[in-house]
Amino acid sequence: MLVIVPRLRPVVAALFVSLSIQPGILAQESKSAAAAKELAQLLESQKLDSIASRDPAEKDQYVAALYLTGQLLVVSARYAAPTLLDQKISKKEYRDVYIDLNSAAVANTKVFVEDLNADGLRSKRDDDQPFDTVENGATRVEFHGEWRKQKMSETDYMKAYGDADDRYSKMLSVLLAELKKPS
Repeated sequence: MLVIVPRLRPVVAALFVSLSIQPGILAQESKSAAAAKELAQLLESQKLDSIASRDPAEKDQYVAALYLTGQLLVVSARYAAPTLLDQKISKKEYRDVYIDLNSAAVANTKVFVEDLNADGLRSKRDDDQPFDTVENGATRVEFHGEWRKQKMSETDYMKAYGDADDRYSKMLSVLLAELKKPS
């Protein structure tokens, strides 16, 4: 049993706090976690493997997701023939929209998220777990917590994570709104 002299309690408490904080990045709360989990649950309950929608906030911008047991692959991009995608969405041909956005998006408008546990973006991975990635144009960031391997500072890495998580949250909210529309 550990006995701590009363006057040393604040010192010991501070020591425990400092030891419990890992050096380097601190776990940043994911803004996209709840929405990703909800989207995965809704897709499963409705027996869907994909969903797509026009982004109401941006002209000719679309968002689509492919759900593979425990993984969300989400893409957002502009498309040169928006009428074609609108028709596919109205017919609930969501997988086709996902494929079109991945293969024929307007150059430099595509954002692609690999959420490999369908639990929102995480700034670093747990041991032996896959990590999330985000491609934005020609830039790809792997969120495994090893920013040096990507030639980034910790600050730049965490900024990239925050920006990606914000964007992913917005993408998920567009898809959730589509899934929740009355038939």
